[in-house]
Amino acid sequence: MRGSNGKYPSSDGNGEVGNANGIIKYNRKCRDIVFLVFFIAFWIAMIVNSSFGFNQGNPLRLNFGLDYKGNVCGGKHKDFNLRELELKYYVNPNQVYQSGLKKSGVKLINARTICLLDCPIPSEDSLNWVCDYPEGDIRLSLDDWIDMNYDYYADLTPELRNTSLQLQGPCYPVIFPSVNVYWTCQFIDRPSNVSLTHWKQLNGVTINDDMVIDKSIHNSINTRSSVLKRYVADVGKSWPVLIVCGGLLPLFLSMLWLLMIRHFVTVMPWVTVFLFNGLIIAVTMFYYMKAGWIGNDAISPIIGEHDPYYHVSAREQHHIHTAAFLMTCVMIVAVLLSIAIVRRILMATSVAAKVIGEVHALIIFPIIPYAILAIFYMFWLSAALNLFSSGQVVRNDCNTNCCAYDLKAKRVSCDDCCGYSIHYTPHIAASILFHLFGCYWATQFIIACSSTVIAGSVASYYWARGESSERIPFLPVFSSMKLLMRYSLGSVAIGSLIVSFVESTRFILEAIRRRLKGADIMPESWIKRMMFHTSRFCLKCIELTIKSVNRNAYIMIAITGKGFFSASETASDLIISNILRIGRVNVIGDVILYLGKLCVSLASALFAFLMLDTHKYKSSHNKITSPLFPVLACWALGYVVATLFFAVVEMSIDTIILSYCQDAEEHQGTAHYAPPLLIETFDEQNEVQRIAQ
Repeated sequence: MRGSNGKYPSSDGNGEVGNANGIIKYNRKCRDIVFLVFFIAFWIAMIVNSSFGFNQGNPLRLNFGLDYKGNVCGGKHKDFNLRELELKYYVNPNQVYQSGLKKSGVKLINARTICLLDCPIPSEDSLNWVCDYPEGDIRLSLDDWIDMNYDYYADLTPELRNTSLQLQGPCYPVIFPSVNVYWTCQFIDRPSNVSLTHWKQLNGVTINDDMVIDKSIHNSINTRSSVLKRYVADVGKSWPVLIVCGGLLPLFLSMLWLLMIRHFVTVMPWVTVFLFNGLIIAVTMFYYMKAGWIGNDAISPIIGEHDPYYHVSAREQHHIHTAAFLMTCVMIVAVLLSIAIVRRILMATSVAAKVIGEVHALIIFPIIPYAILAIFYMFWLSAALNLFSSGQVVRNDCNTNCCAYDLKAKRVSCDDCCGYSIHYTPHIAASILFHLFGCYWATQFIIACSSTVIAGSVASYYWARGESSERIPFLPVFSSMKLLMRYSLGSVAIGSLIVSFVESTRFILEAIRRRLKGADIMPESWIKRMMFHTSRFCLKCIELTIKSVNRNAYIMIAITGKGFFSASETASDLIISNILRIGRVNVIGDVILYLGKLCVSLASALFAFLMLDTHKYKSSHNKITSPLFPVLACWALGYVVATLFFAVVEMSIDTIILSYCQDAEEHQGTAHYAPPLLIETFDEQNEVQRIAQ
């Protein structure tokens, strides 16, 4: 008998085996304290790192550009309040043209820009102007300047008019029509003949009109860094969607699923499969709509009303097309797999439903970790927006030969023609990566704590079956929470850290693989390619194995109070000894639970699409550039929330199975404490009959 040698936790050392008081240890010691100290130090570093973002960041930079003074458009500054002036406009078309020439040496970031309320358009019968902010001898308020359509050319002195005709300011002609593309006025290479005629009559310098003038701005708008900033800004703008579809909706759906699995255990697996197939098809269709493959509701980079003949492409459109294609592949595979397992999904959930009925507090317990995660995510997202937008606004170091009139200095300055840009130091990238890793570790830690509490509660239920014991608490959930907080936080910290480290490593290696593939330096021989893809597969298997080992280790931690590594060894021995017995129940149970999580997360994504399709997120100020990131964020948040609640069923199944296996080991193959339903589930003959049917 294995229990007599002390290898398993039920041995109490005096020959008495199978006693519930010996199984669930209450006289515990603090375990893995070093890792708990490391986790606390990590949180201190997270707070310091986030404070740097709050101090240096400005989320407005994610959407809006800088003007010729280094001010962020759409923000309030010392000299000017630019809150309503969100659009960046390039006032000197020749600078834009020269920046598009490869050998000119002129860069677009040094071209003179100004913040406007809307993109200017050429006049049909005269020449419009856009003048610098009023200051110096220009006695106008900013509001009056806006009301005058940014044009005070008629009030300039002859000297200032002459410098304006040399494209040196303070006023610049509006020759090209422009359209608002992601809060930058994109020139359209269709110069106004009327405006050009008036400009030539005033003896203005030659203005280049070539396709280069619109391509230069277009390429700047579509850089990878600009697209990433807009995606992050989309998440910040759609915070009401994140709260509703990423927080409240999955909370409601998860609790509803738990209640229904408790009362309608036979029906719920079928309902889950049916809903999963319907939801994944619906989400895929929404991606098709936003990609423009169905209907006429495709995303557009142009913001606000515009000439229907203007067509501007953007990376966001390409990304939506890619997402729609990937969703199609996922949808086909998922539907086929769900149909394949639909006849084998009832066995495992019946046991868990029985446990939930007995331990009532399990249904409402996940609200506690849910509330903690919600508070953490609000803090984390706010810090993330500031970290992504952190950096210092500095004047560029350029050798451009250009001159512009300075209204304050009252002279033309040729030494101050470099533009401004946001300077990102290398440690900012490290801070962002640390912040992302911190989010994943904190999420895994809270999920692990929740799983450990559930495991302790269910173990109390199982081992109280054989006898009435005063050591089994009346409210096992709160007793399990107390044991976790007092003794086992360090063990949970190291388990969640291992998962986070492996997952992060796999993510980094996958990013490197994509870069190598993009650079076309992948291995050429088939042997090297096979080894390359095999390594990816092995890494994924290691990740899944570690997650499984961790989950079972948390169960043994809750039962025995051992440290993480000792608990992992004990759980692994039990699993190896009973691999066939566990596999029949656990694999199918995990599949249906995984489908349930996907149902909740897909429903969150679907409702996120519906909310983002309203006028609020299509208008000029609140318009999101693409629903891709907000929908993916709601999808991920919905999955995390579902994981917290579905852990009730998942950990109940795993805890009871491990307890059953340990019970059987202690009593020579016969489990003394197992409830009748579990014994029936594991009975070989009944199982054969059930499969045959």
